[in-house]
Amino acid sequence: MDAAGGGRPRAGTAYGTVEGRWEAGGTAVFRGVPYAAPPVGALAFAAPAPPAAWDGVRDAGAFGPTAPKVPYPEPFAGLLPDPQIPGEDCLTVNVWTPDPARAARLPVMVWLHGGAHTRGSSAVPVYDGSAFARDGVVLVSVNFRLGVLGYGLFPDAPANRGLLDQIAALAWVRDNIAAFGGDPARVTVFGESAGAISIGALLAAPRAAGLFARAVLQSGAPEALPREKVRAMVRRMASLLKVPATAAAFGAAGMPALLAAQEAVLRRSSPVLGGPAFGLVTDPATLPGDPLEAAAASQLPLLLGWTAQEHRLWLAPTGAARLLDRLGPLAVALGRIRSGKDRAAVRALRATVPAAGPADLAGALLTDRLLRDPLRRLAGPGRPGPSHLYEFAWPSGVPGLGACHALELGFVFDTLGVPESAWLAGPDAPQALADEMHAAWVGFAVSGDPGWAPWNGSGPPKVFGGPEREAVRGVEPDGGAVLTP
Repeated sequence: MDAAGGGRPRAGTAYGTVEGRWEAGGTAVFRGVPYAAPPVGALAFAAPAPPAAWDGVRDAGAFGPTAPKVPYPEPFAGLLPDPQIPGEDCLTVNVWTPDPARAARLPVMVWLHGGAHTRGSSAVPVYDGSAFARDGVVLVSVNFRLGVLGYGLFPDAPANRGLLDQIAALAWVRDNIAAFGGDPARVTVFGESAGAISIGALLAAPRAAGLFARAVLQSGAPEALPREKVRAMVRRMASLLKVPATAAAFGAAGMPALLAAQEAVLRRSSPVLGGPAFGLVTDPATLPGDPLEAAAASQLPLLLGWTAQEHRLWLAPTGAARLLDRLGPLAVALGRIRSGKDRAAVRALRATVPAAGPADLAGALLTDRLLRDPLRRLAGPGRPGPSHLYEFAWPSGVPGLGACHALELGFVFDTLGVPESAWLAGPDAPQALADEMHAAWVGFAVSGDPGWAPWNGSGPPKVFGGPEREAVRGVEPDGGAVLTP
């Protein structure tokens, strides 16, 4: 580390020197550091290429451009912060470090954001890495291609380009993080939702072997979508664009037209109800097998879990929960059929949460099928590496959300003081819970032990947010039924 240049921290990478900023608590922060060339022109649908080297000192004081994407629609735009920063050089990392010196050899955590493979970025304020640096961890956050650029399936382009970006970022960490005080042999990857799904793929991807030592999967299970499901998104976009369903034709269409078409097709996709989607697919060159099976064979220590009411994020703000409650038993039957569950599963769920209404029963059945069941299979006995299982059960202060999807993020990052954390958590979220949860993630990165025993295949997971809670029937001011833990 060179403290020249007005006292600002500097670090040398394989491509040139970067200059960051000293921030609160003596943390050195480097933002917008390129790990790959801008994905434009011939590189838009290609595998990531190395960035061009630069002479002199590159300023790393601000987040780089975000990957091309469309904004969240309402009401999610008011719940999930998602900055958009214009520009082409979007394949960048950000580094928070308490000691930017090669001799420090600190543990490293690499964050992969969520957003259904179509939204999100490393610039979300809730993902600030200062608390990790404060506690002796080098935090790296990553931007990667999204939507059709990252996951569209074409005959003339490599599959899973978003995953290839993530692998390139991890290779950058291996080759450069020592210059920021990190130990490349002690890297933990962690991610939420689509970021966790990506980590499941990294556990299975041959090109990612050896790039990390531990992994955290928050509210996302390893999966590969049927190729036809992803092709359907590309075909729908091609129909709107009036071009062939090829990477060459899409590249020639221009980014504004691509994003407009993508926004139109995304309106017909739902994380809970299904439909065509962008996501990872099995592919001989990048993801040769079922990622859940590969992750289950991994010897790496895993930390994995979910929130108690994942489905509330998708059902409550849109009014879908009220509609399902009005459908009554029909909603539960539809949830059972779509989840592949039998009637015994419904009876068991009713016994566990006797006050649950139809919307919560249907949502819980679908969440079990998509998330909790595969994560339990992954964590269960027979996996050669230890698996630590958790549940986040604290209910949001925002009416109707309960312990919903993504609510735990401000607690994991210890960023409850960031205004955007209150978008999901509401006012007066408990700092003591953030202290507990953040410390568990730091402990896992440092030693592989988050503070509780590995799961043995039976019994409850570690619960954050108090003791086991029984949901009871509540009523919204407008008469809509909700569950309040």
